Amino acid sequence: MFDLIIRSANLPDGRKGVDIGVAGGRIAALERKIDAQAGEEIDAGGRLVSPAFCDPHFHMDATLSLGLPRMNVSGTLLEGISLWGELRPTLTKDALIDRALRYCDLAVSQGLLFIRSHVDTSDPRLVTAEALLEVREIVRPYIELQLVAFPQDGYYRAPEGVAALERALDMGVEIVGGIPHFERTMEEGRRSVEALCRIAAERGLAVDMHCDETDDPMSRHIETLAAETVRFGLQGRVAGSHLTSMHSMDNYYVSKLIPLMAEADINVIPNPLINIMLQGRHDTYPKRRGMTRVRELMAAGLNVSFGHDCVMDPWYSMGSGDMLEVAHMALHVSQMGGVAEKKMLFDAVTVNSARTMGLEGYGLDVGCKADLVVLQAEDVQEALRLKPARLFVLKAGKVVSRTAPVVSELFLEGRPRTIDGGRDFVPRAAG
Repeated sequence: MFDLIIRSANLPDGRKGVDIGVAGGRIAALERKIDAQAGEEIDAGGRLVSPAFCDPHFHMDATLSLGLPRMNVSGTLLEGISLWGELRPTLTKDALIDRALRYCDLAVSQGLLFIRSHVDTSDPRLVTAEALLEVREIVRPYIELQLVAFPQDGYYRAPEGVAALERALDMGVEIVGGIPHFERTMEEGRRSVEALCRIAAERGLAVDMHCDETDDPMSRHIETLAAETVRFGLQGRVAGSHLTSMHSMDNYYVSKLIPLMAEADINVIPNPLINIMLQGRHDTYPKRRGMTRVRELMAAGLNVSFGHDCVMDPWYSMGSGDMLEVAHMALHVSQMGGVAEKKMLFDAVTVNSARTMGLEGYGLDVGCKADLVVLQAEDVQEALRLKPARLFVLKAGKVVSRTAPVVSELFLEGRPRTIDGGRDFVPRAAG
């Protein structure tokens, strides 16, 4: 007797028509045909079932604050930073909690059940940390929320940045962040990387650092981060986010840098939507797009996962909490349109992100937690193309969100009456 059986599911690895049996919140069986009963059944009907989506890089303290205190008219990174600096002193705990919870509602509807959020620690009030620590407990039954102590104005540059970050960690924020390229000098940036990695090693914590989010090819703090990772024995526990300067570096230097990153087992987190929106603003043409070297990093064996970064905040007026939208954009910008490459990009918002976040029991194997999404698509390729409806979202085998299939009704003489979410106009084999 199972608690739930999902019938006739297609899996991301290409298997089709698989039944998934769930008991005690975990996957208990994965077979072509499960001859058993269950308390509940879901007929996937040949649609894709995936592990829940993961976002390893987000700013939940800023989400849904678009227009406060005013709009980012230029749409640039620097104006966004300036706006956040104006808004931050006015933030209240209640308002932060309200926006974060509303975003988490949206995330669940999109099948996004794992989020790592950076928490700005540059305001010594630490109201952002207080709010998101409370949110973490509220959403624990349905979202795993990880928090990064992020000295947004610079670890050394912010007047009380050093002490505030330590206090945030003492409060229960569990990951050490940084932003070395935003320090006053390259040398202060280098020193911040060393200091923050030392803190992580002493406290037994992971590191997730905004690193080289710039078009400057001489911004090379990722090299320092890789070296300090090895020095402090943090291999596998360190993430370098953005890394947009790699887009502008010369190939010879990158041929040295990527092996150093691989030696340190650095997790790489590009943020395709925000990176291509904000980078290259000083260029005319040819115009750089700013996303890091995804294809080359993956080919070198580095774990690459994609983050959403922002949704409707001072930096990015767009966003929907949909990690398939993130992967869809990455596909175009990185020109990774091959069949195998599409699977790699789908992995970048599922299994790779789970590895970055150190999630236990994640996946689609017997014994894994039944945190699953049924999509209105047949396979990974179709999911990336259509960004389809999440028909069912399950947390520990229980439905936490349901969306009706997207079906358009037509009124055309001699033509079909309905179209099922784009499924009905896929190419057909000749004959």
